[in-house]
Amino acid sequence: MNERRRVMITGLGAITPSGVDVPTLWGNVVHGRSAITTLDGHEFENLAVRIGGDVKGFDATTVLKPSLARRLSPSQHWAIAAGDQAMEQAGWTPEAAEMPWNPQRFAIMAATGSGPVDAMQQATRILDQKGPRSVPLTLAIHGAPDAAAAILSQRYQAFGPAQGVSATCASGAIALGEGLRRIRHGYADAVLVVGMEDCLNAVNLASNANMRALAAGYEDDPTAASRPFDRARSGFVMSAGSAAILLESEESARARGATALAELAGFGAASDAYHATAPHPEGRGAAQAVRDCLADAGVTAETVDHINAHGTGTPAGDAAELNALEAALGDRARTIPISATKSSMGHLLGASGVVEAVIAVQAIRNGILPPTINLQDPEFEGWDIVAGEARRQQVTAVLSNSFGFGGHNGAVLITRGNE
Repeated sequence: MNERRRVMITGLGAITPSGVDVPTLWGNVVHGRSAITTLDGHEFENLAVRIGGDVKGFDATTVLKPSLARRLSPSQHWAIAAGDQAMEQAGWTPEAAEMPWNPQRFAIMAATGSGPVDAMQQATRILDQKGPRSVPLTLAIHGAPDAAAAILSQRYQAFGPAQGVSATCASGAIALGEGLRRIRHGYADAVLVVGMEDCLNAVNLASNANMRALAAGYEDDPTAASRPFDRARSGFVMSAGSAAILLESEESARARGATALAELAGFGAASDAYHATAPHPEGRGAAQAVRDCLADAGVTAETVDHINAHGTGTPAGDAAELNALEAALGDRARTIPISATKSSMGHLLGASGVVEAVIAVQAIRNGILPPTINLQDPEFEGWDIVAGEARRQQVTAVLSNSFGFGGHNGAVLITRGNE
């Protein structure tokens, strides 16, 4: 077998409803503090669902010049801030003289399910109200899903490929996997993967509520809405935010004297080829993604000692995910502790795979399995779901799953790697 380069994680960043840096995110998730609130504002008043996980306490002008901040969407603000955090943890800031990596071999991937949807919605309103001459020209420049990748490449003077990755809620995991492959097979020495999403607006909320995909009726108690694996679950809770992970070859990290936080060891992706929104009941594509992920890492199910589940809290999705895990992992599936961290911060859609990979790294480094909150009446017997409170346990390998509308499935395996 040809030797493959190992891929290390050397930087993390997060701008989420549960915190606008990684330590705060981790602290809130591990203590089971819900970030779900009732949404304020005139646009939400007549909606069937008026709850979500919004980013609070973030000021874009702390990372961007006000003139640029005005031209960009919030999801792009968050992506840049999360990217800066990851780069700084890895030992470099944009103010430094030059990159410690060859800039021609530094790639950027921006993962999102929908891109800066606020820009298109606002431009459509302007068109209707004021006519075509008033439509902002910045829509053509910054309104695409891949715009954040271009902005970050300029910010860091990174000349490797900069691109968007979109596969609905599996976008983040698939972007991590593609970054892994670029480094493993020698096309890049480092890849910054940023996941971002901002669909907390009336249009997206109404569409998902009309499809009955969202948890409804929790305006008086929004913290109880996200209920993965609970018998009373009725849908997911939409959230917004961003996260970033810097991937780097082992050789590069060692040459720089960088700390390897963990290793991205495996990746798998597959399609259900089944339905526009519903998962395959047996988790056909999800199981294939998990099997391929473990095979890619060269390990068996016995290696996995924790799972960060996709766990959105939809009736069909949670059942299909457990079916997929049993199909892919066999008898081992029911003995592996499972956490569903969307229970506390909601579902960040295309950004969720990167956010949950950040949490997986923190679980490995801290020896703590975060809890699944609101699991008061478990529907699925015989599974080891970490419920209510965090659990202290040494963690060496975390399987993190991301599945999405359209039958997109992605799975990554994060391991302890070299300390």
